[in-house]
Parts: sequence; structure tokens; C-alpha cells
Amino acid sequence: MRIVISEFISLDGVVQAPGGPEEDTDGGFAHGGWTHPFFDPEVVGGAFADAVTKAEGLLFGRRTWQNMAAAWPERAGDPFADRLNALPKYVVSRTLAESELSWNNTTLIHGDEAVAAARKLREADGGDLVVMGSPSLVRTLLSEGLVDELRLMIMPVLVGGGKSIFPTDGDLHTLRLASAVTSEAGVQVCTYRRATKD
Repeated sequence: MRIVISEFISLDGVVQAPGGPEEDTDGGFAHGGWTHPFFDPEVVGGAFADAVTKAEGLLFGRRTWQNMAAAWPERAGDPFADRLNALPKYVVSRTLAESELSWNNTTLIHGDEAVAAARKLREADGGDLVVMGSPSLVRTLLSEGLVDELRLMIMPVLVGGGKSIFPTDGDLHTLRLASAVTSEAGVQVCTYRRATKD
């Protein structure tokens, strides 16, 4: 499977709480929902839907999984929600228990086993394993060289600090731009893939 990262991201590299004010207030983050003024169903919504349509599984960190698990099951009947609810889901956590896995088709991966589990999933046959949100997990996957594609929905806004997906390990990670589309609101949807070595 290919590991594909799909993120709403600000110009200053923040991915924290794109959906709402209570989504993630860690560190006193006060700008939750910063994507709303720039969201359009065609370009931004289309990019998000495309990632899920091509997915054969979803991989999450604990907080993102909990937010999604609280929202999507009750939206059953909507084709997009039905797709999310039906897909196999994997959640990386050191604190969740099996008994808390309320979202159907969810498998728990213990935090200490995240890299090994991601490698195993990546080596399996199949389509895309999509990661949304989950900044700590994404940073680890990028650091370990396990990301095949990075889909960034870059919003024309600076939020002044917050959680990022980018590693700070000092290593150089080279990507190539595979596609770019700009919405009328100035959102750039950019798809990057791992650069191949000659």
C-alpha cells in the first residue's frame, strides 16, 4: 500500500485544529476552524474526497481518530460518510484500550509499534493508506521515509504557531511536485511524491 498524507495546512505550516475551535486547543491554540473561510466544495472538498475515494485504509493518531470517530458514524447515509465508515481504520495510541474502539473496522496499533506496523501495512498489496491530521504520527512517518505522497491543501493564512507535520530531525527530504491546482479563494492543492534517485 502507498502511504498518502492528506492535510489542510496554513502558509506557516500549521495543521492544528483546521475544523473547529474545540478540535485541538493544546498549547493554548485559539484559531481552530481557520480553514472555513477558504473551503470550497469543488477544489478543496474535491481533493479531500479524491483521497478518501482512492483509499483502501485510513491511519490515524489518537486525537484525530477520536475527533473523526465522534463525527462520522452519525452521518451515515451520506456517500462520503459511508465510505469513511466502511474503510478499515488503524489508530496509533499508547492510551486507548480495545474497548474504546467505537468506530467500526478500527484496529489499535500500540504507539511503540507504530513504525513497524506502518512498514508492514506499506509492504502489503493494495491501494492507498491515507493519513489525515495526526501531526505527530505524520512527522514520524516522514522522518522514517515511509510517506509515498503528500497532498497539501495550503490555505492563504498565517496562524502564528501551532502543530506541524514537518520533521525537525535535520535530515533532508526531497520531494517532487506531481500536481497543483489553485481555488478561487487562493487555496493551493499540491501533491508531492518522493523524489526518485537516479
